[in-house]
Amino acid sequence: IMASKPFTPEEARRIVQFLQTPAVFLNMTTDWPALHWTVEHLSACLTERLRFRIGKRTENMAPLFETECSYIEATINEFLSWTACEDKSLVGPFSDYHCKEFWAYADYKYIAQLFQDKPAMFQDVVWSDFGFPGRDGRDSTLWIGTQGANTPCHLDSYGCNLVFQIQGRKRWHLFPPDDTHCLYPTRIPYEESSVFSRVSVVHPDLKKFPAFRRARVHTVTLQPGQVLFVPRHWWHYVESVDPVTVSVNSWIEMDMDDEARVGEALTKTIVCALKSTPSLDNNDHWLNPTEDGVSSHDENMQYLNLAVKACMDKSRDDTDGMTSLADQPRAEVGKRDSSGLLKTPASPTFRVPFGPHLIPVNLAHKPNCTCSKDTSCYRYNDLSRCQSTAQDEDESRSVNELQRWGQHAHQEAESPRTSGEGSGLHISTNDMLQFLIHPDVITLVTRLMMSRQRELHS
Repeated sequence: IMASKPFTPEEARRIVQFLQTPAVFLNMTTDWPALHWTVEHLSACLTERLRFRIGKRTENMAPLFETECSYIEATINEFLSWTACEDKSLVGPFSDYHCKEFWAYADYKYIAQLFQDKPAMFQDVVWSDFGFPGRDGRDSTLWIGTQGANTPCHLDSYGCNLVFQIQGRKRWHLFPPDDTHCLYPTRIPYEESSVFSRVSVVHPDLKKFPAFRRARVHTVTLQPGQVLFVPRHWWHYVESVDPVTVSVNSWIEMDMDDEARVGEALTKTIVCALKSTPSLDNNDHWLNPTEDGVSSHDENMQYLNLAVKACMDKSRDDTDGMTSLADQPRAEVGKRDSSGLLKTPASPTFRVPFGPHLIPVNLAHKPNCTCSKDTSCYRYNDLSRCQSTAQDEDESRSVNELQRWGQHAHQEAESPRTSGEGSGLHISTNDMLQFLIHPDVITLVTRLMMSRQRELHS
């Protein structure tokens, strides 16, 4: 007889809806058939070629973006043979990349497409256990990678994440939304649903990005069978720890507001308009290889207008009392403490039940780390050991938003790319975009746009 799970679907759903910081669920997937989705198992199920991203194993003080990587098409079986490094004269897609010098991964492949001829496998991923009826593998993506494979630090703008670890371990570095000014956000190279950081968070260049010293990193090494919850707008850098890693992600848009959709549409319109204009300093490979192509200006404006209309319709519905909060309760916005937790409880009657089956991802002891004098050193949380208590100074969070923006703009202005002495001054298209599509600027313009539309239609 299968033992009962620590949380019912209703309890898990409520926890996810009220969590404001990352947390790990334990003992919720013990009966999931997808636990057997090892790379060996998947190599037998999937015989078609997948696209693998390849990067060199180096300790650069700059992120390796998608436009700077190599890409090949290979089967999982070819990938598995390559990771073994047994055949020195290996032929095939990976023949130009020695496994000890390069990492590779197939990232976020839609399971609905991978297993379209094996729909029964969709049921192997049971997100309904977390209170989302009908959600399974069809609503998920698959990640397969080698040791050292990593995703540059970024935030996802459209919702929150549930990450199910299947094989191997992945180390997560997470930063709260309030630390955005410390992470030097960029949309170059552009990806519609993500905002990237220009900082290599594991090997940061603190001379170029001094504000990163104040970033509060939360770290955890996710073990097989565990599920990580990543709240909306939390920054994260992910790296594979073991020789082979397999995980499944599910993105949930339950907390995505319509104003954010307007901001996404606005960002895409600005980027496509400027980056599609030929010029001497505007010839870089700005479009990520995972993007299908450049949308026309008319298409982007049409999407922007639809997003604005949806936002206004939602606003009218809220005014009329026709909200859907009863179906999908959302946490109230409030001030956060030093660890990223809301100072004002989201609900006076609900407390997140942290304990042996729900572990918070704690703040790493970065400023006072005893294992190294290097300020970039982190002490990682490992769920097989006792996790330490988060500590930080509230005073460092007392700087108001205007001061933050001023400091950020000053640091940007002193960047080697945008500064110079005398005739050496040059502002490129990318430099201009760094300011125009900064998240703070997009938010401000979005609100001005919505305010103007409400005046016109009131």
